Amino acid sequence: MESNREECAEPVRQLKPAPDMTADALVRAIAGAGAYNGGALARATDIYETMLRDEASTNFFGLAGAMVPAGMGGIVSDLIERGHIDILVSTGANLTHDTIEAIGCHHYRGSAVCDDVELRHEEINRIYDIFLPDEAFVRLEEFMQDCLSDIPDRSTVSISGLLRHIGERLESGILATAARYDVPVFCPAVQDSMLGLQFWVYNQMHGITVDAFGDMREIIDRCYAAEHAGAFLVGGGVPKNFIFQSKLITPSGFDYAVQLTGDRPDLGGLSGATLTEAQSWGKINEDAAAITVYGDATINLPLITAAVLERLEHD
Repeated sequence: MESNREECAEPVRQLKPAPDMTADALVRAIAGAGAYNGGALARATDIYETMLRDEASTNFFGLAGAMVPAGMGGIVSDLIERGHIDILVSTGANLTHDTIEAIGCHHYRGSAVCDDVELRHEEINRIYDIFLPDEAFVRLEEFMQDCLSDIPDRSTVSISGLLRHIGERLESGILATAARYDVPVFCPAVQDSMLGLQFWVYNQMHGITVDAFGDMREIIDRCYAAEHAGAFLVGGGVPKNFIFQSKLITPSGFDYAVQLTGDRPDLGGLSGATLTEAQSWGKINEDAAAITVYGDATINLPLITAAVLERLEHD
C-alpha cells in the first residue's frame, strides 16, 4: 500500500476558467486537474514542446481521417512553414481535399441530420456534417489533367515526386507549402483517392510510370540519419504504419510520440493500437516520451499546437 500512498502526492486542482485565458493557460489549467483525457492532452502538449525544442529530432507528422475538409489543413500548412514538420505522411483523401481548397473550391458547413438521397440528387457529397458539391471535383479534374500534362510521357516518378509536382503548381495549402519549403510528402495509398483516380484517367492515353516503392529509400534513409525521432499522429491507418515501419528497420525507435485518436484498442485496428503496443515491436523506444489522447482531433489538434506555439514564441 506504500506505493499507492506515494501516488497521492499530487492533488487534483480544480480548473477555474478566466476571461483572458490563452490556449497555453487553458492547457496548463487542465494539467492542474490532470485527469482523464484532459490530463493526457496536457502531457501530449509537453511532449510535443520537447520534441520541437530538440534540434536533433527529425519530426514526422501522420495525417489520417477527414481533417482537411474539417478545416485542419491550415494547421498542417502552418507547421510546415514554421519548420515543425520534417516529413509528412498523409492519406490521399486529405491531399485531394487540400488540392480542392487550393484551386479555389470550398467545403461547406452542412448537417449530419439530412436526407442523403436528396443530397445525391442535388449533387452534394457529405462528410459527416460537411458538404462538398460535385462541381469541386469537376474543377479538380480540369486542374489535374492540365497539371499532369507537364510530366513528359514515358517518364518515371515517385509518389512524393508526383505530389511535389502538384504542389509546385498550387499557391496555397499543404502540398504548396511542402513544395515551397522542400518538405517531402509521402502518400503510400495515393491510388485510394481522387488524386490517384485522376492520374489513372490521364494515364490511359499516356505512359507515365509511378514507382510505388520509389519513396521507401528516401524515408528509410532519413530514419537512419535521424539522431532522435518524433512522431505526431493524427489518427492512424496507412500514415501511422508507414511512419512506424520505416523506423522499425533502424537500430532505434521513436524518442517522442503523440497520437490523437478516437478508436478503441481492443478491436485490433491500427488507429486504436496503443503506443505501448508499438514498444513491443521496437517502433517506440523503451524510454520514449509517448502519449495517446483519446477524443476528437478537431479539438485536440488546434489546442495542442496553439499552446505549443505560444510557449515557443514567448521564450
